[in-house]
Amino acid sequence: MDKIFKTNTTESNNPKAEDTVPSILKTELMQDRSEVVQYEQTGIPLYIRTADLSFYPDMSAPCHWHDDIEWIHILNGKMCFYINGKRLTLEEHDSLMVNARQMHYGYSFRKQDCHFSCILFHPSLFCSNRMLMKKYVTPILENCGLQYLHLDSASEAGEETAKYLAQVVSLKENTAEGYEMEAIALMHILWCRLLQRGELSPDPDRQEIADDLKTQKDIVSFLYQHYSEKLTLDEIAASGHVSRSKCCRIFQHYLQQTPIDFLNAYRLKVSCSLLDTTDKSITEIALACGFNHLSYFSKMFYGNFGCTPREYRNRLNPHSS
Repeated sequence: MDKIFKTNTTESNNPKAEDTVPSILKTELMQDRSEVVQYEQTGIPLYIRTADLSFYPDMSAPCHWHDDIEWIHILNGKMCFYINGKRLTLEEHDSLMVNARQMHYGYSFRKQDCHFSCILFHPSLFCSNRMLMKKYVTPILENCGLQYLHLDSASEAGEETAKYLAQVVSLKENTAEGYEMEAIALMHILWCRLLQRGELSPDPDRQEIADDLKTQKDIVSFLYQHYSEKLTLDEIAASGHVSRSKCCRIFQHYLQQTPIDFLNAYRLKVSCSLLDTTDKSITEIALACGFNHLSYFSKMFYGNFGCTPREYRNRLNPHSS
């Protein structure tokens, strides 16, 4: 299984509603939780969208990362945001830059909806000149101390950032010929303005953060490859070359789960897929997903989905025996 998360998608019946904005936005994640970004055009790694949190299941995006720099601008309401274990609240008209390759997601503030714009800008769009890239872009991307930049709407930098982001969104909505080139040019200017203001100045390098993120990704990758095996916490920690306690701290900090809870949640996801797409028996599926006892599998399944594995399969195919 290459993709581990895919929301159901229902397209709007109105072809003019946001042009292509679905009533439920689809998110696809690879096994390492990197997002499969749906750019507007193949070969142009630029994503521009205005949306509501209500477009997402449970008004929350899944926790993910990508190589793109992400820009969020709150148009109406509030949004909570998670970045590498840190949580912040974006107020109306605030802007946020999430640096490349950070674990993050947005979710609703007190179950309230939020209207916002999102721009994903791949670093490859910055400079074709190697020296300019090395001087003005790479140091920011590789700075472990600059995971994100929260720009308050009341600040001068926040006000200017919001203006540029709004212009980029407007270009996409009007879809004039060559709008991508103008949008990329505006993002260059915004980057320069933030550099000139010192907003992107590196904080003291925190290598420990980068090491923890790499460890977390290595362990997650190991779990996806070996979920069908009997795994102990010692073996899970060893896959990331850390102690048991360090392993648990990293998972709790970045994913709010223990390593075992994360592993079992993935096993259950796989079991749902097997129940849906194969004729294997419940016992065979339990064993294939790493559950050694059918009773434990059924108990875990019921606790997570509110039904037994057999009931789940019958809901999908009422005629199955």
